[in-house]
Amino acid sequence: MGWGTTYRRRMKVCTMALIVYLDYKALQQRDNGLAKLKVLFYGKALISAMLDEFSDVLPEAYISLLKQLQDSLPPRPLQEVCETIQKELGKSMDELFSDFVEVPLATASIAQVHRATLLNGQEVVVKVQHEGIKTVILEDLKNAKSIVDWIAWAEPQYNFNPMIDEWCKECPKELDFIHEAENTRTVSQNLGCKTKHDDNPSTNQVDVLIPEVIQSTEKVLILDFMDGIRLNDIESLEAFGVNKQKVVEEITRAYAHQIYVDGFFNGDPHPGNFLVSKEPPHRPILLDFGLTKKISSSLKQALAKMFLASAEGDHVALLSAFAEMGLKLRLDIPEQAMEITTVFFRSTTPPTESLETMKSLVDQRAKNMKVIQDKMQLNQKEVKRFNPVDAFPGDIVIFARVLNLLRGLSSTMNVRIVYLDIMRPFAESVLQGSINRGPMVNDQWIYDTPALSDVEAKLRRFLVELGNNNKILGVQVCAYKDGEVIIDTAAGVLGRYDPRPVQPDSLFPVFSATKGITAGMLHWLVDNGKLKLEESVASIWPEFGSNRKDLIKVHHVLNHTSGLHNALADIGKENPLLMSDWEECLNRISMSVPETEPGQEQLYHYLSYGWICGGIIEHASGKKFKEILEEAFIHPLQIQGELYIGIPPGVESRLATLTVDTDNLKKVSGISGRKDLPSTFQQDNLVQIVSMVPPLFNMLNIRRAIIPAANGHCSARALARYYAALVDGGVVPPPHSSSSKPALGSHPHIPIFPVAPASKKRRNRSKKLAAAFNIRSNKYEQAPTDDLEIGSHTSNKSNISNASDTRPVPQEGNVGKIFSNLRIHDAFLGAGEYANLVKPDGGFGLGFKRYHSKEGSLIGFGHSGMGGSTGFCDIKNRFAISVTLNKMSFGAETGQIIHFICSELNIPVPQDYLRFAETGPEGQLDSGRPLIN
Repeated sequence: MGWGTTYRRRMKVCTMALIVYLDYKALQQRDNGLAKLKVLFYGKALISAMLDEFSDVLPEAYISLLKQLQDSLPPRPLQEVCETIQKELGKSMDELFSDFVEVPLATASIAQVHRATLLNGQEVVVKVQHEGIKTVILEDLKNAKSIVDWIAWAEPQYNFNPMIDEWCKECPKELDFIHEAENTRTVSQNLGCKTKHDDNPSTNQVDVLIPEVIQSTEKVLILDFMDGIRLNDIESLEAFGVNKQKVVEEITRAYAHQIYVDGFFNGDPHPGNFLVSKEPPHRPILLDFGLTKKISSSLKQALAKMFLASAEGDHVALLSAFAEMGLKLRLDIPEQAMEITTVFFRSTTPPTESLETMKSLVDQRAKNMKVIQDKMQLNQKEVKRFNPVDAFPGDIVIFARVLNLLRGLSSTMNVRIVYLDIMRPFAESVLQGSINRGPMVNDQWIYDTPALSDVEAKLRRFLVELGNNNKILGVQVCAYKDGEVIIDTAAGVLGRYDPRPVQPDSLFPVFSATKGITAGMLHWLVDNGKLKLEESVASIWPEFGSNRKDLIKVHHVLNHTSGLHNALADIGKENPLLMSDWEECLNRISMSVPETEPGQEQLYHYLSYGWICGGIIEHASGKKFKEILEEAFIHPLQIQGELYIGIPPGVESRLATLTVDTDNLKKVSGISGRKDLPSTFQQDNLVQIVSMVPPLFNMLNIRRAIIPAANGHCSARALARYYAALVDGGVVPPPHSSSSKPALGSHPHIPIFPVAPASKKRRNRSKKLAAAFNIRSNKYEQAPTDDLEIGSHTSNKSNISNASDTRPVPQEGNVGKIFSNLRIHDAFLGAGEYANLVKPDGGFGLGFKRYHSKEGSLIGFGHSGMGGSTGFCDIKNRFAISVTLNKMSFGAETGQIIHFICSELNIPVPQDYLRFAETGPEGQLDSGRPLIN
């Protein structure tokens, strides 16, 4: 191609692009979705893309016309073809073939195919590249890149640079037939292609044929001949009795296998690249592997996760998958992102329904843009230029093309394909296959950080044992001893369908362990003079005083003796998603009616506790709940990004996903008749509650909600650092171990989005979902290491208070302490001068669970969650620990881990955990009292 020809071609292309753009702008003013399709008709270069990718939205008349244009490429001269073959193979035609059919079987833009017979009698097809086509294609790619750059400047919402960049990278590979030959062999091997049909294929086995490669050079490819019917030859398919539905389903399964299982797939599934064997059972024959994309294992898993998230309607998994694949959105639009993804994986429709399909897609786009316009407060001109995508990964361009081409293929064949059904087993298999690679076969099961102590090295071996016995899915353990980190281990995977490794900064849902943080916030307000423990809640929060609640005081709430243990217990039956409505829940709490007199009975406030405390915190401080959390603990302790009560947008990719340990459900009987639990939290309905928790608390709107009794998301190292500060009376520990990567507190601060009152529309949507659901510090102060004599919990006076007097007095402005009260331990435990504020024989102090040794002496405090996650500290031994899990259990594994560590350190094991290390008469773990608080 000479300079003059190149110049003329470039001018022609650019002129046509300008005409298309101007026509589009004119049609845009008419806002007619159907009229806009006219733009696509300019230039034959768009014909194939239209026919193959838009068959389900184009009318049948358009498709018929485009088919004629697609099939009209003229063959290249036979002399040119023979010269290429002889030059590439180094032999004359007579030395290569006994017969060579002059009329090509097919002619495409890059090459044409001839049928031939080798000298040994083997029937073959010979694919010969057009002379000079490489120069033309590379020049056209440059032209396309220039046009795309111009469009991105003129219309920012149509920035297709990631697409054209990927195309410029992948397209030239089609020009090397040696590369294509290797791709053909690889795909054939991956799919296990056989010449003999298997009547009983496995779930993930596909039944297709791929021609064998005989010989290849850069411009010539010889393949074994397979006699088949062209996929768009509908009459012949019917004459041979071919089941078109079955053929397209098998092609779809073959691509699902290539994408999700192999991570190596053909990027050009248009009708011309398929045949159907003439002999029963009429198997699909896959051709042309020039444009074949290889993706990384992590991207393959992210694509599978995106698919399953769409199938399940899981917003958290979807946003996590986006983050894993590098797809970034300019704003937080999870519902719209889900709708778009659902459309992407939608079932196909025949051409007869094209107008309806297209209208639906245009309407959906208009609705999504209206949401964006309202959220961003854009005017009409701005919204037309707004691109909601901030970063689009080039690696998924070919994947998106494949899905569109497959959809066009099925529409052309007039069959309906349900992608969610056909592709799901393949997407599930790749994730489950990776997850099932436990520590026995996965040497990266323990996250690669150095062990900080001999105890940690031993603990890791113990965790491997639990993992091999399928007791742990994902886990984090962090412990402090004498103010220093001695354990910081992460292991396992993030979820049942998420094989990514648990890292030190992964965020686990810790359920009621959140109560220990919420209680600390109340004590922080008392410490700062904003609140008094003896104060009535109604004096702080007037609305709370209704329905005989005027006598309830702050200490009653902290001690679980307010009488509101069953308040909002029925919210799960009425509408579980109401839990995400902060204002509504506070209003309902203020209107609730106590069942017992304040201070009379200690019954665990398993759900109501958080909203009562939250209401007190906001009314006493005059600030939002999350603001107090950050001011009191997050910033002083330097744990930004790793402890939330209600996650903000942007952290989804670090979330662990909950799953139920079904074996533990059998142990629910151990909870029967516990006098410390309310009537609505007994055996009769506990199985239902536990079964409901994972799907509910995996939902994005629940994870983002403020539920201070049950919705904390944190890393074990953040929770352990909180208790390490508490064990030293509020002294902030030295910086966390530098070997823990990423560094604790290094996550950029993510803005807290205010929680607005729910609108009527939002509540209606919640009801529909419910129906489907059924049912940071710069100074550090070293604490003393004096031995502490801890008295019995039944004593009104505790020696803890006497020992606490020796603790240093904080100086004015000293930010190295989060509490100034010298008797803060007594306050947590309800001991010493605080003993009159709690039930003397109760299991709770003021907001924290009291922990006792085997002999019954009081050793510390903390709080556990129903899922098994826990945090606590031993005051005398200056020991603090946290364990986070994503496989919900009733505490057996947590108990064994804590027993193991305490035994290695030769410190008392709290009685709450000790029982899990004891075995019954048949060697079974004692789970008579499941760890649920």
